[in-house]
Amino acid sequence: MNGSVVYAIAAICLIVSFIKSREKTRLGVKKALKSIVKLVPVLLPMMIIIGAVLSLVDAQFISRVFGNSSGIYGVILGLALGAVAFIPSFVAFPLGANLLQYGAGYPQVAGFISSLMAVGFISFGVESRFFGAKTALIRNLLGLLACIVFVILVWGLMK
Repeated sequence: MNGSVVYAIAAICLIVSFIKSREKTRLGVKKALKSIVKLVPVLLPMMIIIGAVLSLVDAQFISRVFGNSSGIYGVILGLALGAVAFIPSFVAFPLGANLLQYGAGYPQVAGFISSLMAVGFISFGVESRFFGAKTALIRNLLGLLACIVFVILVWGLMK
């Protein structure tokens, strides 16, 4: 499904919502705009940094480090980078798509994105304060195990 179809569906839903309740729709749009304004200072620098990195790194480098030929080493690197990176999902998924376009392999990107979402090395300190060190460690280890299983499944599907 391309972007124009999604925008058309969103526009139709907005029109239906407006017909059903103008006040609620106005309130919803107002809240959405406030959310976007709050996200821009966080999202813009991340997109600039990711764009700069992707413009400095050529396709051959990404293919060599994260490509299918990188094998298990590329998967381990993807899992490790994802575990230590602190990138929100709305930035991570487009980044994964860009990595695939630049020649990265599906298992390697699957390892990176899944560990990015499931393992939180950077946030471990905060997480352990709220839930306790043992619980945070168990959650992160189970998340890593789930990522490894996911990579194995993706690898099996790609053969």
